[in-house]
Amino acid sequence: MNFEKVLFAFFIVLALTLNFGFFLGDIDNPAHHDAMELGAALAVSLIATVVKFGDRSQMGAVLLATSLVADLQLAVAAFIWAYAAYAMAGGVDSVIIARVVSLSGGALLANMVSVTLLVAETIIIRR
Repeated sequence: MNFEKVLFAFFIVLALTLNFGFFLGDIDNPAHHDAMELGAALAVSLIATVVKFGDRSQMGAVLLATSLVADLQLAVAAFIWAYAAYAMAGGVDSVIIARVVSLSGGALLANMVSVTLLVAETIIIRR
């Protein structure tokens, strides 16, 4: 068993599951979405991106691209949340949380593409 591949798959799947956990719930209800979970999803997504830098194949390039998309969307979502919480007079309301969750949904889609490609690559290698 290749430990590098296990670590690679672990962080890709963990990024997906954390993002899914944050995304789940009413889109405009701040009580259904935790800032710490968004931060964890961003941190794990960034780690997954770093792990993907070692792969020099075409599939590796696509996996890196999907990870960069997820990182960008999660970073923007975290910035919007932090800006609303600490710089806006109104704080985090239903409009802000809807924006944050929408960006997280885009990152979730990118993570799903990444996991799908990982599974497809695993099936092809097995044959």
